[in-house]
Amino acid sequence: MLAETAQFDVLIVGAGPVGLTLALDLASRGIDVGIIERRPAGEPPSVKCNHVSARSMEIFRRLNVSQDLRNAGLPEDYPNDVSYRTTTLGIEIARIKIPARKYRYSDKSGPDGWWPTPEPPHRINQIFLEPILFQRAASTDGITIFNETAYTEFREDQSGITAFAASSSGDERQFRAKFLVGCDGGSSVVRKQIGATFKGDPVVQRVQSTYIEAPDLIERMAAPPAWAMFSLNPRRSGNVYAIDGKQRWLVHNYLKPNETDFESVDRHASIRTILGVPPDFQYKILSKEDWIGRRLVADRFRQRRVFICGDASHIWVPYAGYGMNAGIADAENLAWLLAAHLKGWASDAILDAYEAERMPITAQVSHFAMNHAHAMFEQRSAVPDDIEASGPRGDQLREALGKAAYELNVQQYCCAGLNFGYFYANSPIITYDGATAPEYTMGSFTPSTVPGARLPHFWLCEDESVYDRLGPYYTLVRSDPSVDVAPILKSAEAHNVPLVLLDVAGGPSELDHKLIIVRSDRHVAWRSNTSPTDSLGLIRTLAGRA
Repeated sequence: MLAETAQFDVLIVGAGPVGLTLALDLASRGIDVGIIERRPAGEPPSVKCNHVSARSMEIFRRLNVSQDLRNAGLPEDYPNDVSYRTTTLGIEIARIKIPARKYRYSDKSGPDGWWPTPEPPHRINQIFLEPILFQRAASTDGITIFNETAYTEFREDQSGITAFAASSSGDERQFRAKFLVGCDGGSSVVRKQIGATFKGDPVVQRVQSTYIEAPDLIERMAAPPAWAMFSLNPRRSGNVYAIDGKQRWLVHNYLKPNETDFESVDRHASIRTILGVPPDFQYKILSKEDWIGRRLVADRFRQRRVFICGDASHIWVPYAGYGMNAGIADAENLAWLLAAHLKGWASDAILDAYEAERMPITAQVSHFAMNHAHAMFEQRSAVPDDIEASGPRGDQLREALGKAAYELNVQQYCCAGLNFGYFYANSPIITYDGATAPEYTMGSFTPSTVPGARLPHFWLCEDESVYDRLGPYYTLVRSDPSVDVAPILKSAEAHNVPLVLLDVAGGPSELDHKLIIVRSDRHVAWRSNTSPTDSLGLIRTLAGRA
């Protein structure tokens, strides 16, 4: 039986964190959104993602959901540290200090306490994150979610997309939309249907991952608990993530190169070795979450009216927590571009910016993650046989390994470069001025106003970030009120391009131009010390009409 055709501006396939973020962002701009999701409403996701980056929290701050997320996850006083030990219950050899969420805004002592952002990172598992986003989306005007509905195919014509799906009862559903976005994961049906192909490294690492319930574990720890606890020993290296800070844990067992079959490796023996517990230690397996780390990026992110986001367009080893977070950045980027066109002030050429901007960045991040995976493998493989020995020799070995583990991993858990350093170098809607954006690493960056870079953050007052005052599309940040900006404001108004004027005073030294046009995603689109000689030309570039 064919149900009545539902009509939307944008139809999204997949109600994971990326699809939900895209829907919330579009709805905040007055765009009517439908989401197709095969799971029933309320079905918990798997325990895949454990970390929300500062950049993602900035997005959630703009969408007024950051505090709800900040209030969820681990207990408020549970340490968010990363601890390196011989085993979970063994000798601690290094610790990366990250404040518990109770102190996240106030504690500036750790390696990411200096970060220039209104929203520090947040350690929260996807099983807590996704339901918050889902409930927000379900209660938001302009968003309709179709649960227990499996997307099957689309057909495109000159005016839009017709998509087909099957409900759990077997009824065929038909949808009509101006645009379709696949946020349907690594095995994306939408990606395959637009002819996009993954390119890269299909196997970087295999991880036997197990979600367990072990109420007695935390009480047995010699060192204080941590959000992540890595076991480094010559027998079996792995790590344990605290899920609820009480009794649920996710255990990663990093398989050796010759271990290609997940079930051929003794799961229980591996878990006990990583934990450092005796054979009679009791725990319950809640689920098996085995995964293969890959480095794959699609060779296209778009076909005309159809786009792909998140794991549908890129997959890599989830070091630095940048799998889901890169997808959330995709969603923010695509949302404002789609809305700009659907609102009528931007041409369809503005949509070319999505692939031009996001594809190079995801390729860069995938290499960062893969290279880090290789470095960690080398470190695990080189753990001395007597790392657990007592006496001066063991102390010396543990000190050396602890220092090396800290230096290698602080850059992924406190990855300032991936959060704040990346820039869009070849965008059709950014006006470049010949300056080169500063290079960045996983752990370091240089704030800059070079077009394509992220506007350096600063506080306007105690609780108000400059980002809080940015408009929904473009903002002209003026640090010298004597500069006449009437021509550019009039040109924007004449062509219906939303451009908000924000006068600021006392900005940071990095705010080195008197006029800076910033997009809602906090990337610089243009800068100058004087009003543009060709205001109309600039406005046409911003609107994708150059």
